[in-house]
Formats: sequence, structure tokens, C-alpha cells
Amino acid sequence: MPTALPVTLDRDSGIPLAVQLADALRSSAAGGHLRGGDRLPSTRALARRLGVSRTVTSAAYEQLHAEGWIAGKHGSGTYVTTSPPSDPPARPAVADEISEPDVLLDLRVGTPWAAGIDRAAWRRAWRAAADTPPLTHAHQAGLPEYREVIAEHLLRHRGLAVGTDSVLATGGTTAAVAELTAAVLSPGDLVAVEEPGYQRAVRTLSAAGLRVVGVGVDTEGLRTAAIPAGARAVYCAPAHQYPMGSRMSAARRVGLVERARAEHMLIIEDDYDGELRFDVAPLPLLAALAPDVVVHLGTTSKILTPTLGAGWMVAPSVVTSAVLAYRERTSIRPSPAGQRVLVELARHGDLGRHLRKLRRELAERRALLATALREAGIPVLGDDAGAHLVVPFASARAERDRIEAAQEHGIRLDGLGRHFAGKPDTFGVAIGYAGCSRDALRRALDVLVGILR
Repeated sequence: MPTALPVTLDRDSGIPLAVQLADALRSSAAGGHLRGGDRLPSTRALARRLGVSRTVTSAAYEQLHAEGWIAGKHGSGTYVTTSPPSDPPARPAVADEISEPDVLLDLRVGTPWAAGIDRAAWRRAWRAAADTPPLTHAHQAGLPEYREVIAEHLLRHRGLAVGTDSVLATGGTTAAVAELTAAVLSPGDLVAVEEPGYQRAVRTLSAAGLRVVGVGVDTEGLRTAAIPAGARAVYCAPAHQYPMGSRMSAARRVGLVERARAEHMLIIEDDYDGELRFDVAPLPLLAALAPDVVVHLGTTSKILTPTLGAGWMVAPSVVTSAVLAYRERTSIRPSPAGQRVLVELARHGDLGRHLRKLRRELAERRALLATALREAGIPVLGDDAGAHLVVPFASARAERDRIEAAQEHGIRLDGLGRHFAGKPDTFGVAIGYAGCSRDALRRALDVLVGILR
């Protein structure tokens, strides 16, 4: 029997004494102070030692016995049955917990300019969202006020006139793709995707048992003529192809829509950063050109922050009905918290002000980076839009060498190779310029140019 049990009871605590005692003994056994085979005092003796009633110690022992920590032996007493492992295994780290070396500058693609969000407006939106009454039932399509805000946003910033009933809230682009695969598509369906393209969406489609085939892109976007016959759907980013940065030409848009209608093919339009154009107004959305065959997807992750976990879907009624039926069956639906925050940002005009500021800031950063590269004779690909540009190379080795050289200087670059589902046939680096500060980008320019030259 241990000479002293590490038990301290707090009579002023709101936690029952029996619970405190059980917790203390359990912790002692888990931590090694008590080991398997140790004999515990009787409930009567322990009650006297702690100055509590026997009801307290009996209740604690009953709880530990039910959990398997202790066992009673007839005529002998109560014993600890479980010892802690001699060398407990390390808790495996999740991806975000994996430590990375210090970097001077992270220029990988996909990080938004979260530092540019007005903090006073951000706090005000969260406070106002918290003041709304808790929901008593779920809104399968999303909060009505959120859908109204998105309809207004699409009209004002993307030229798409839709009714609130045509808008569904989503948890973001990848979550929306997952819902479409479950509600609209079927295992074995053939789906065409851009190559290179957004691999999270590609992996989501593949994981659902769909047959995914990559279709190349060029300076006019997706090579629509190369979409294989029999495709049930095509996933593309026509406004600003990810990651090459091209814009689908008007001729290809018309051709894609004509094929979709003739072959009963669904077009999934990913408009992940369509609000961020700096040279001319973007071409109209495919959803405006052909609302009968296009599912339009948008997200707040690139224009604001992934914190909100909020996106939207505009689709033909047969698609929205199928998605709503899927949500009803599974109870899987986007969280309303981020929706409420976006509503408050829009209500006070903060969303519009942020987008105007964001366009100005990213336009200046792109000009700074593109000018420095071109003056050094380094080619730059991609439309004057979004939050990244591409520097092409002739080979996989050249791409790898530049990424490794940048890493040695504390700069993280994003190779095109990881954006292919199949074997890469285009090489280079995609440089994101939104996640860092403009001063940090300017300070690193000479080093970056030297590496890429």
C-alpha cells in the first residue's frame, strides 16, 4: 500500500468530493504514483484519513471499479489493476502542428491577405453575430440573410443576377464539390478536370469513386475540345485558372456551354478569386451565360479568410434540390457562424471596403513583383489578376533546383508539379504574394530574382 496518497480535496469547489477523489486516484494510477498491484485503503480507512463520509469514498471506488482502474479481492482488499505504459508513445502531430524551419518569406499559393482585414470591423462583426439569438432549427440552404448578402455580392462584384432561392450556403469550394459528388454524381461517372488544377477538388472527386481525367490548359484556359466524350461533368476555373492564371477565352466558353447542353454535361465553375481582377472587367460568369448547365461555386477563403468557413453555390434547381435532399438525409450542412459574420461585414459596408482595398493592394504587389522579374529577363505567366503569378521553367529539374535554392535562403516557393494529378508536363513556380507583407516582399525581391534568373 502506498505510504501516502496524493489526494487533496477542495471543499469550496463546485465539483463533488467523490468526483474529486476519483479524479485524483485515476491521475495517480495513470501517472505512475499508483501501479498495478498496489493495495488501496478500505473505503472506511480512507474516509477517516480524508475527513469525509464513507459515502464519498465508496462512490469514488465504485466509479473507478466501473472504469477498470481498481478491483476488489474477496477477503483481501481493493487493488489497482492498471499500470501506465513505461514509455508512453508520443502523440502524433497533425499537419498544422508539424514544425517548419524559420522562413524569411512564404510565397506559396493560396494564402489570403488576412492581415488587411480591418480589425475593428472584424471585431464588430463577430460581436454583432454573437448578439443574434441561437438557432432552434437548422437552415439546410443557409441563413436567409446570408443568401441575400451573397445574391447582392454576386450582382455587385460579379455581374450575376440571381434570386435568393437560387443560392445555397456551403462550407467552401471543396466542401461544395464533396456535396455535388454525393448528391448529383454517381460512382463511375467520368469527370474532366483542369491539368494542372486544384488538387483538393480532384482528390475529393476521386475519393467518391468518380473516374477523373485531366485535360490540359493553355493561355486560353481549359482546352475544352479535349474533354473526352461521355464526361458527366467538368470542373474548371474559367475566370482565373488555378494555378496557371489564364482566363478562358470567350470562344471556348461558348464551345464548352454548347457541348454541355448537347451532351448533358454539368459544368462546375470554381470562381475562387473572381473578384480580384486588376486590368479589365472579367468575362461574364459561365453561370450567367448558361444557368441551366452551370454550378457556380464561390468562397470567402481567398477574399477574406478561411476562418469563416463560408462559401456559396448557385445552380440549376434540379441540383440545388438534390443537394438539399442530401443535407436532409445526412444532417451535413455548413456552419451558420461564419455566415452570420459575413452578413454583419456586408451590413456595415465593411465587405465592400475590404474588397476595394484588397484589389488595390494586390494590384500594387503584383506590379512590384512582375516588374522586377521582367526587368531581369524572367518571363511571367498569368493574367493581371488574383494573388499569384507563374514563372515557367523548361524542366522538372530546373523547377526543383529553384525551389531548393529558395529554401536555402529562407523563401518558400510553390512548384507546379504538385498541381498535377498525373505526370507533370509543365514546369515552373507559382508565386503567391498575398500572405506576406508588402515590405517583406520588397526586401526579398533581389534574392528572389537572383534565384529565379
